[in-house]
Formats: sequence, structure tokens, C-alpha cells
Amino acid sequence: MDLGKRIRLERIINRNSKRTVVVPMDHGVTVGPIEGLVDMCAAVDAVTEGGANAVLGHMGLPRHGHRQSGQDVGLILHLSGSTIWSPDPNAKMLVNTVEMALRMGADGVSIHVNIGADSEGEMLRDLGRTSVSCMEWGVPLLAMMYTRGKKVKSESDPAAVSHAARIAAELGADLVKVTYTGSASSFKQVTQGCPIPVLIAGGEKAETDREVFENVRGALAAGGSGVCIGRNVFQHRDPLRMMRAICAMVHEDATVAAALKILGTKAAGKSKKKR
Repeated sequence: MDLGKRIRLERIINRNSKRTVVVPMDHGVTVGPIEGLVDMCAAVDAVTEGGANAVLGHMGLPRHGHRQSGQDVGLILHLSGSTIWSPDPNAKMLVNTVEMALRMGADGVSIHVNIGADSEGEMLRDLGRTSVSCMEWGVPLLAMMYTRGKKVKSESDPAAVSHAARIAAELGADLVKVTYTGSASSFKQVTQGCPIPVLIAGGEKAETDREVFENVRGALAAGGSGVCIGRNVFQHRDPLRMMRAICAMVHEDATVAAALKILGTKAAGKSKKKR
């Protein structure tokens, strides 16, 4: 790995734990100004104070909401997008370039690929081309790999998620974000078959805080390298404390009970998932 990429990776990955907490805020393109992201400056400030290693969004993020509080946080610019109004929302198109991301001060870039979608071929082509560009410019690449298509029975199927993660590594990504498979034992199949750091997605807003923490704990126990969680942080009633709790789990191996204590809530509830 070249020097430039190593230096930039250190801006988005904790040097001591070798893990990372990324907060994606790219939802504005996909679904619009949803709750928690109406004021991007406030959202970035809260997760930054809470200890996030990086925020992730489109080119509007550094223009309208990044690093407004004066505190430093890594910046990952997302290069692909689609909207819920599209005839095929799963078809992600390139909307930015690696070179422009660098000009805007990004520490890394990300791209979204839906494995199994009708447009999978075009998205894989874009991933490969973006990866080559990242290698040329020394820029870390986070691949968001989801399994969504007619042949996909479940987006959390361990075999499908494992395959998606491996594709990211094979095509040159430096980190990969995937759906959590539901248990540490099943997620181990994903991490063991992927030679690059694996992060779990936060997904839809969870019913309880405990559910979020148990997913994080399970992923880390299986060899995961952190999280890429958005709505379960910036839509939380207390984003700052939620971020602190997740960071404690990722970087200090805090337990679920310890995370709940940091959050300071008695309404966390019990997870409905069987472990």
C-alpha cells in the first residue's frame, strides 16, 4: 500500500484499535432531508463530539455541513447514488469522481453496489474503475456491498453477504460495508472469507438500543472491524451519547451493558432476536 493511502486511512481508522466508526449521511440524495439530517451541521457536530472516526456523504456535505464545530473528523465522500423515485432504485450511478473528492478535502471515497440487481454489471464496472483510480491517487475506498435482487432470498443470508464482501476485496476496495447476518457465528463466515476490514451497516431504525448494541457486539466478536451506522445514530433521541456508546464498544470492547450505561437509558428494552 502506498504512503498516501496509508496516511489517509489513519484519518478514518483508529490507530490503536485498528477499527473505525463511520456515520453515513448520504441519505439526502436517496430519500431527501429525513429526520436527523435536516440540519447537517448539527448532525455532524453531534457525532463528531461523540467520537466518530469519519462521516460519509455526498459532495454537499463538506459544502454545507462538515467540520463546522471546529472539531476534526474524517471525511468520506460517496461517489454513487439513486433516488427512491427512480424506476429502479437499486441501480446506482456514479455522481462524483475520485479526483474531485480529493479536491474537496476527502480522506476517502465510497461507492454502493447492489449484488443481484438488474444493473449489477454496470455497478461492478464502476467499482472496478473507481478502485483503479483510488490506487492511482492513493485514496482509501469503502465499498458498500448489499445483496438485493430477484435471486436474493434474504439480504442477511451469510453466503450472499460473504460473497458480496469478497467481491469488494477482489476488486480492490480497502474496507467493505455489509449487512449484519444476525449472529456472531454466521458473521464469522463473512469476516473469515474477506481479507479487508469488514464494517456492519446500521440498516433501518431499530426498535431498541439494545438491538443495535447486540449487533455491534456480535460483529466485533466475529472479527468485524467496526460499524457504518447512520439512522440509528443521527435519528436517536440523543445522538451524542449513542455515538459515545458505540465508540466505546468498537474501540474499547465495552459490553452491551456498559454501552447502555453510557447511553443512560432505562428504555433500552430487550432484543427480540434469538442469540
